[in-house]
Amino acid sequence: MDVLTIFGACAVGVMLLSYALEHRAAYWVLVFACACAASSLYGWLAGTWPFGVVEGIWAIVAFRRWWNRKGNTHSS
Repeated sequence: MDVLTIFGACAVGVMLLSYALEHRAAYWVLVFACACAASSLYGWLAGTWPFGVVEGIWAIVAFRRWWNRKGNTHSS
């Protein structure tokens, strides 16, 4: 396995873990957003631009969800 493949696998692994934990705290939504951005970077570097585009969109959506949630002190 090369370094790029390991990077991609780690990014997707962190996405899975943080998605499973995001109901616990807004922090996990931010981690998910960062992992999506890392997965997007992996997609572009690996030459799979459709994956890079989709993950980039997911990163933007997740950052927006985190931004909206972090200010809401009544969220669970």
